[in-house]
Amino acid sequence: KLQKRLSKTGKFGGLMGALLGLPTPFCSASMVPVSMGMVEMGAPFAMVFSFLLSAPLANFVVVGFIFGVFGWKVALVYFLIVFIGSVLFGTLFGKTSIKNEVKRINLDSKDTNVEDSSQQVVSCGTSSNNNSSQQVASCGTSSNNNSSQQVASCGTSSNNNSSQQVASCGTSSNSVCGESNPKLNEAFSFGWALFKRILPYVLIGAVISAALVAFVPDTWIQKYLGNDSPLAIPIAAGIGVPLYLRIEMAIPILKALIVKGMSMGAAIALIIGGTGASLPEIALISSMLKPKAIMAFILSVMTMAIVGGFIFYFFF
Repeated sequence: KLQKRLSKTGKFGGLMGALLGLPTPFCSASMVPVSMGMVEMGAPFAMVFSFLLSAPLANFVVVGFIFGVFGWKVALVYFLIVFIGSVLFGTLFGKTSIKNEVKRINLDSKDTNVEDSSQQVVSCGTSSNNNSSQQVASCGTSSNNNSSQQVASCGTSSNNNSSQQVASCGTSSNSVCGESNPKLNEAFSFGWALFKRILPYVLIGAVISAALVAFVPDTWIQKYLGNDSPLAIPIAAGIGVPLYLRIEMAIPILKALIVKGMSMGAAIALIIGGTGASLPEIALISSMLKPKAIMAFILSVMTMAIVGGFIFYFFF
């Protein structure tokens, strides 16, 4: 059902993705697996890309922090900048060749037939084993060369040799009905494939985060950004991308720097750049996006940071 809904969003994919990001205060370690699940469900690229932008920047936790420290006007304008930017960039790149720059998760196909004891039933249709091929009509009567079998509600069928259990029109076996759940098996297979895909990038992101916290002092931000020059805005956006900033840590620091003379525009540019596209986050996103899409993601965050910074510089 979700696949059908996601695939029908069409030209509203960017808007839907941005809306999905509002109630999801995910860090990048959670945001990327969710995005991968959306890709595997068949969601359009515009929706996934907008979600990747909106989830870290426009979620209610970030907006709530900004509201609590800077007031409702700053929070409202900030929200409109990052939300509208997420919709526009998702919609834009969803119409270009960038939409093909996604890494898919290939699950290994497994043979579900078990010798002499299991049957695979496809949509309550054809089932097969090593001895014969059976047609099951509407979960009712099935026949083979030897006998006619009565199957009740996809339940137990019997013949001269054995009693077979059919679970939810799926795999039948001599075990207890429902012991093997195809959907549960698929979920575990996808989860394991996802874990193996993301784990190296999580470790890389953790190392980068630790290095930045250990070797980049707060005084470095004050030295280069602690003034009221408009040039501080693109510098703040550029610094924010490699700098690892958690919103809980960044806002109190920026509040103190604003009191000392830093412009609101530079502060907003740093928040958007550092929260939206830090190096650890880029490392994780690399597990699902190819280089061109990663560059598009960084460009989107940088553009929102610079545009938002100048809006706040001139109007606040």
